[in-house]
Amino acid sequence: QPPRSCEDYWWEWKHCRGLRHAFHHYYAHGELPACGRWRDDYEACRDWERHRDTAAQVPARGTAGRAGEAGPGAGQKHAPVWRLRKSPPPDWYLPLDQ
Repeated sequence: QPPRSCEDYWWEWKHCRGLRHAFHHYYAHGELPACGRWRDDYEACRDWERHRDTAAQVPARGTAGRAGEAGPGAGQKHAPVWRLRKSPPPDWYLPLDQ
């Protein structure tokens, strides 16, 4: 049984193909979103509903978020801007020179 209802996959596909989402995704990532997997998941879900076909497996990515957006750090293209420190500087408590 799919982890979500088939209508959820349909609405995720419609959202992914929407102009507003496509514009935001292009602005943030420099490429258009890949929405084909939502359509494939919807078709697999419908096949499962119609035939109870065990070969029509819908991946359990339904809880991953909206339109395939991954969590922070997933697929990160760019290096971090700042180096992370292990501890604060030794003189962190002193006032700054004005």
